[in-house]
Amino acid sequence: MKKTALVTGITGQDGSYLAEFLLEKGYNVHGLIRRSSTFNRGRIEHLRQKNLPEKNKFELHYGDLLDFQSIDDLIASIRPNEIYNLAAQSHVGVSFKTSEYTSQVNALGPLRILQSIVANGLSETCRFYQASTSEMFGKVMEIPQTEKTPFYPRSPYGIAKVSAHWT
Repeated sequence: MKKTALVTGITGQDGSYLAEFLLEKGYNVHGLIRRSSTFNRGRIEHLRQKNLPEKNKFELHYGDLLDFQSIDDLIASIRPNEIYNLAAQSHVGVSFKTSEYTSQVNALGPLRILQSIVANGLSETCRFYQASTSEMFGKVMEIPQTEKTPFYPRSPYGIAKVSAHWT
């Protein structure tokens, strides 16, 4: 059976590379993109133009991690085997000025995705990947770090990513 992946943050560097990799592996790839005043698809436009085999699908969908309904409708319609959440408000400095927005996207966005996975009965069949960051460790108290190193985030961005990690 052909695998279907949903990639949030598909227009970013990591998302575009991941989409290309998954397409080469024979996946159907769906990307979640926000509506914006600027057309920001430069990193993935070549994938839309690529001569993909008929069996491979690359499709973009408008939606937003701030809106549960748009996430839930998409997950219900494509029923992905894998979801890669690479979307984020990823600027540490900006997070101090937009802490609530950063938290909504980076902490509650993943929660909304997980709630949709459960609501659509995909808990046993859908894998979820949450992109993390070294900012979760912030001011580390030990060197080197291990999986047991405690988190000491020092920014709203780091705090939101820790929240997503524990979700």
